[in-house]
Amino acid sequence: MTSRRTFLKGAALLAPATLLTGGSLLAVPSSARAQPAAPKEPDTGSGPYLLPPLAYPFNALEPHIDGQTMQIHHDRHHTAYVKNLNEAVAKAPRLKGATPDALIRDLGTVPEAIRTAVRNNAGGHLNHTMFWAIMSPKGGGEPTGAIREAITGTFGSFAAFQTAFNDAGVKRFGSGWVWLVQTKAGKLEILTTPNQDSPLLAEYASYPILGNDVWEHAYYLKYQNRRPDYLKAWWNVVDWKAVNQRFAAAKAV
Repeated sequence: MTSRRTFLKGAALLAPATLLTGGSLLAVPSSARAQPAAPKEPDTGSGPYLLPPLAYPFNALEPHIDGQTMQIHHDRHHTAYVKNLNEAVAKAPRLKGATPDALIRDLGTVPEAIRTAVRNNAGGHLNHTMFWAIMSPKGGGEPTGAIREAITGTFGSFAAFQTAFNDAGVKRFGSGWVWLVQTKAGKLEILTTPNQDSPLLAEYASYPILGNDVWEHAYYLKYQNRRPDYLKAWWNVVDWKAVNQRFAAAKAV
């Protein structure tokens, strides 16, 4: 039988090693400890509309747009628009198979009971899908190709266009978007819309070539109330190749 003296001696020998390793005599092996839960996939509900994955990591646009903002913006805000759109359209079976573009263009044919929900959430879905696609960690610089010629021909220079675009974004009161659009007449114009209104709505009747989100959730963590700084920094991530593709699509409409 182990005597009290022998036990105390053994404990004294173990104590220094325990202190040095920061451990405990009753420590749970690391392999048995609970591991952090994996991040949940964004829940867009059941329905035809899906959240498009980003083509780059959340932090890829830093230092211009921080990773936390991108994750919240994509996984929470955009997810909510998709989920709400699925829920709204589920209430009108005759809309089954309608694309977000068609819903917005023909909003007057959407049942009145869900029309506002479709306007807000199909618009939010379309706007954000475009937003992610026209940004890239390899973006920035001056425009190239056909869109450069069109911008220069309309606004005089890229610098003049940037200034006018940024000014419009600053002056957009409250939440909304600032856009470069092509009108039905084939002209380029700068347009701002409130909330999640899409330029495709009949009241605007324009095709969005590029757009910047000026809702506070798009920039507040990094820029706080400095919207002008955000607007200026955003040009560093604009993917002009993607913008040219949208411009070509607009001309084909």
